[in-house]
Amino acid sequence: MTTHNQPNLSKRQLVKSLLIAVIIGAIVLVTAVLPAEYGIDPLGTGKLFGFSKLYQGTNETATNETSSSLNFDKIKMEKLGSSPSTAKPIEANNPAPDAQYSEREDVITVIVPAEKGIEYKFKSLKYGSIKYEWTTDKGIVYIDFHGEVKQENPPKNVFYESYTLAYSNNMAGTLTAPFEGKHGWYFRNETKEDIVVTLKLNGQYELFD
Repeated sequence: MTTHNQPNLSKRQLVKSLLIAVIIGAIVLVTAVLPAEYGIDPLGTGKLFGFSKLYQGTNETATNETSSSLNFDKIKMEKLGSSPSTAKPIEANNPAPDAQYSEREDVITVIVPAEKGIEYKFKSLKYGSIKYEWTTDKGIVYIDFHGEVKQENPPKNVFYESYTLAYSNNMAGTLTAPFEGKHGWYFRNETKEDIVVTLKLNGQYELFD
């Protein structure tokens, strides 16, 4: 028969063991858990031992708040261009010129005021080719990339053709102008802070004075 002798801990020893466990837990909490999980580093131990590098909560939260702060309306095909009651000008059918505008490139800064919209356009001849790229300094804007046919006596309700409707913070592409006229973007800022759009152009176009 085998006899097991198990130590009997006194009440004092149990309390002492519990206090030691609590102290160890507190040390782990302050030195590792708080810096890694919550970005709180009161003793600087998180930075010292590298636990602070594991913290990503603030950036993820900020990103999620930024992306969800705007309630975007669904963009429908019916919003592309002028209404059906606005006739397309006959000038849109004019032939392309023998020579296009000279190649050039520009970088333009467009400030889109808070809760407002603004347009930026350039001139292009029919079948002129223009590469573009734009990006915001922060936030997302609504854009309507479109063109207006050049007319000698344009009516009050000007015809325009939309190429792209979107909510975005950057975009790049190439436009082959379907007609001579003004082409460009309507940017609308639905946030409460101004947004700066940096636009790069390269191709056969001219800027307005």
